[in-house]
Amino acid sequence: MDVVVRRFDQPDEKHELGQGLLELVRIGAVTLGRARYEPGWRWSTHVGQALGQKSCPVEHVCMVLSGRSGLRMDDGREYEFGPGDVFYVPPGHDSWVVGEEPYVSLHLIGAEDYAATKQGG
Repeated sequence: MDVVVRRFDQPDEKHELGQGLLELVRIGAVTLGRARYEPGWRWSTHVGQALGQKSCPVEHVCMVLSGRSGLRMDDGREYEFGPGDVFYVPPGHDSWVVGEEPYVSLHLIGAEDYAATKQGG
């Protein structure tokens, strides 16, 4: 078996998400995603609207690399994530960039499903 090295600057796929970008890298049996969202990006506006959905139908495990994001579950609970946070979120949420810095995260679980929603979940 050979060692495999992949880089996000040469992704397998790129998905434009209206003020955002999701890049996918497949390595072994895993698909990883790197998401970058600009200030003002919001899932329900920039992704959900085009899909006719009010909340993201995908579960995620992510690690925040830079910037901050807010998250609201369909039941009204709210969270905020920042650099170094690793989090799990089930389906049924909206998210947005907090502040004036781009938000960058790694999608450790859910990246393939996220991209499969056509515009990202």
